[in-house]
Amino acid sequence: MARGRAPTFDAQREEILAHAARLFAAQGFVGTSMNEVAEACELSKPTLYHYFRDKHELAMHICQGHVQALAALVEAVRAEQLAPREHLRALIERFVREYGQAQDAHRVLTEDVKFLAPEDRERLLDVERGVVAAFAQAVAAVRPELQASSLSKPLTMLLFGMINWMHTWLRADGKLSHADVAPLVADLFFGGITALQINGD
Repeated sequence: MARGRAPTFDAQREEILAHAARLFAAQGFVGTSMNEVAEACELSKPTLYHYFRDKHELAMHICQGHVQALAALVEAVRAEQLAPREHLRALIERFVREYGQAQDAHRVLTEDVKFLAPEDRERLLDVERGVVAAFAQAVAAVRPELQASSLSKPLTMLLFGMINWMHTWLRADGKLSHADVAPLVADLFFGGITALQINGD
């Protein structure tokens, strides 16, 4: 009879992925060794290999978990059946907050995905395409005329250009958090800089 997994197997895998994501984000994929991941997890290297065969598998699972979480967020907002404007605002704000909670994984996805095998990158890209399509549909629902002019997709990509690289400048120890910035991004996207509501005005 095959031996079953220990009750703590999945929890240990998630802990390993969190440590690996933190190391990859800080040192880069190339600059991080499996020895360092094992040390961060307080595991022996053979034990680490029991969970993941190499760094590439670690990176793949980190990226996969992140994009699947984003896809699940799209579905969660869709299930709320909000009016078009509220739907798009909810997507924007919740994505920014999610990025704040998954900064290490997001950095791995944006910076280290190039080290994955082509077939793995394509699987991730399929999920990302679905997320972008959902945003483009939400943008078009707010301004239906954008669909005919083929602008909903470019505007969506501009939006992602605004939020995807926040990790390069929004410091964890700074005055603003991702939760603080989330409504600002939505205001900028909806109405331009004149739509911003500044406390005290």
